[in-house]
Amino acid sequence: MQDEVIRKAHHYIANTYNRYPVVVTKGEGCWIWDMTGRRYLDFLAGIAVCNLGHAHPKVVAALTAQAQHLWHVSNLYYTLPQKDLAAWLTAHSFADRVFFCNSGAEANE
Repeated sequence: MQDEVIRKAHHYIANTYNRYPVVVTKGEGCWIWDMTGRRYLDFLAGIAVCNLGHAHPKVVAALTAQAQHLWHVSNLYYTLPQKDLAAWLTAHSFADRVFFCNSGAEANE
């Protein structure tokens, strides 16, 4: 299943850097889990853009249901919502692939 998600993500998301072959599906505090149930300590904190951890109870109370699964996942990993959004964007625009980023400087690079 993970391999299929990664294969489809490669089709829709621009290959701008290497990713770890992990599809993250859940987060809690400083831990993340992949599709196989394997747990990882998340040292990346969204590469310094989101150090709130995942699914903190006070944050989750103020957010949508999606926040109960993942708060922020680095682009070094794959996620189902990102793959689905990339597929939707390419189907509804001129683009064949998308590039997700968090800043104008990163977009210009």
